[in-house]
Amino acid sequence: MYRVLTQFLQRFFKTSTIYKYGFNWSPMYRRTTARLTTVSDDLHKVVITLKLNWKNRNYAGSIFGGSMLAATDPIYMIQLIQILGDDYVVWDKAVEAQYRRPGKGTITGEFLFSAEEIVTIKNDVAKSKEIDIVKSMSLVDDKQNIIATFNKTLYIADKDFYKQKLKKRQSQT
Repeated sequence: MYRVLTQFLQRFFKTSTIYKYGFNWSPMYRRTTARLTTVSDDLHKVVITLKLNWKNRNYAGSIFGGSMLAATDPIYMIQLIQILGDDYVVWDKAVEAQYRRPGKGTITGEFLFSAEEIVTIKNDVAKSKEIDIVKSMSLVDDKQNIIATFNKTLYIADKDFYKQKLKKRQSQT
């Protein structure tokens, strides 16, 4: 549904605008209590903010770790899907979370891909047909203290290769 809606809206809006407001209006992302505040035109940079409020406050009075994780969870995958286009399959594979200090106010996080990273990903997928990459990002407070760090493992494959892999797997069952 989201993909079809995005394709329709691209007739009228920039992809970055659709990405930003699509996330912020999406019921499942709204429940994280985070908001996308910045999305670059090329989608290589996304910034989120997460404010302490009654919906995400834990027993100790800080931002619930699950809210932090949920706020960061879908960004890299969907960001990469949009950047790479329809010839690739991208899935979240794993996440490692390290909570370093309590989030007591507003925290922010940046999700970055360089142009060189995208070229490397495309070259590696062309060579190997499927790869895993690990992207790290941190949530920081207004004094740039690291609140939490997340290491996301993403699976990226050539779409035709992935379809053949699925067919092969289904025929074995």
